[in-house]
Amino acid sequence: MELTAGDVWVMISAALVLLMTPGLAFFYGGMARAKAAINMIMMSFVSVGLVGVVWVLWGYGMTSEPGVLGGLVGNPFGDLGLSQAVGSADLVGIGFGATFAIITVALISGAIADRARFGAWAIFVPIWVTLVYCPLAYMVWGGGLLTEEGAIGSVFGEAIDFAGGTVVHINAGLAALVLVYVIGSRAGFAKGLHGAHNVPLMMIGTAMLWFGWFGFNGGAAGSVEEGGLIWVNTLVAPAAAMLAWLVTERIRDGHATSVGAASGVVAGLVAITPACANVSPLGAIAIGILAGVASALAVGLKYRFGYDDALDVVGVHLVAGIVGTVALGFLALSVDGEGGGLFYGGGFSQLIAQVVATLFTFVYTGVLTALIAIAIHKTIGFRVSAEDEERGIDLAQHSESAYAFDGTAGGSYDPIAEETRA
Repeated sequence: MELTAGDVWVMISAALVLLMTPGLAFFYGGMARAKAAINMIMMSFVSVGLVGVVWVLWGYGMTSEPGVLGGLVGNPFGDLGLSQAVGSADLVGIGFGATFAIITVALISGAIADRARFGAWAIFVPIWVTLVYCPLAYMVWGGGLLTEEGAIGSVFGEAIDFAGGTVVHINAGLAALVLVYVIGSRAGFAKGLHGAHNVPLMMIGTAMLWFGWFGFNGGAAGSVEEGGLIWVNTLVAPAAAMLAWLVTERIRDGHATSVGAASGVVAGLVAITPACANVSPLGAIAIGILAGVASALAVGLKYRFGYDDALDVVGVHLVAGIVGTVALGFLALSVDGEGGGLFYGGGFSQLIAQVVATLFTFVYTGVLTALIAIAIHKTIGFRVSAEDEERGIDLAQHSESAYAFDGTAGGSYDPIAEETRA
């Protein structure tokens, strides 16, 4: 079988999406405290290793037909080790799907910076991908419960989720919120005490994420027209969200920050993910503005409600994921004069489908993640000791530091020691 242009594009897109996880590692590493930078980077990198193996052994089978358990999940024993897929063109799409599973679980790690045991995280990742990500991916994309053939989708309508509003971002954001409540807040958690230690590294990570996101959203494009729409929307939504975040920040705090600009970009990318192929560029701008404002306001809720979402996974991914998913109920374009969102003459049917899918994801992800997290926390323990947290999780868990200073040439500044003294 000849390699087609479409196959090549999916392979390139898969590489772009895989690059997003190192980009996320740098984004989180820069946003974290100096003594947690290595740990944040390692949590993303080990996710690549763990999920990559799980995906080949049984994960892909759980996201594809035939389904079992009434449409909850694909058969994990359907193609163990991908032995049946070897020699087929299916491997291109299988590899592409693996990169989505990898970054979804890696996203969660930012919420529990500074305090999660690396070994506990390494146990959580394969269990969560197996029990939460793979079934939800099947239910939304593989012919399961939430598709038009499924028990829920056939009643309430099939929700639009082109690239992962529910499967990736609401899923990861809600899992992050659950983990934060199970593990607890950092010592001394308060506004202004745990800021980004390396903003340039964070901005490099943001650039890598935005670059890779064109493959994330565009990899499944079915035509050049659809690919062009996705590309433009993936450009303009985060652009609008960044501006909206900066304006919100300026009005609220009196200044616009680079951390806000980076966070706004990510919020816009998150929000356009489910909608990238189904809204106009003007609709993408509207979604970006809504996501930028909503996420900029939402990140402060952790101080009001007392949940220590260290790197704003909840405020950005959960909130912007909801914005993008629900906005489709209003802004989805009609196809050949049929369907579409409320503003395009489609009535309330698409809005209902989007809301039902969102609520279902909340219940499914919330319950399963809580069970997994509590089981790990109550057995081997998910949190480092107070002494290790004070010392720094990089040294305690990895015996490494992101920065080394030898004290020569008139002395040097050690951010880890300085942060510990503060």
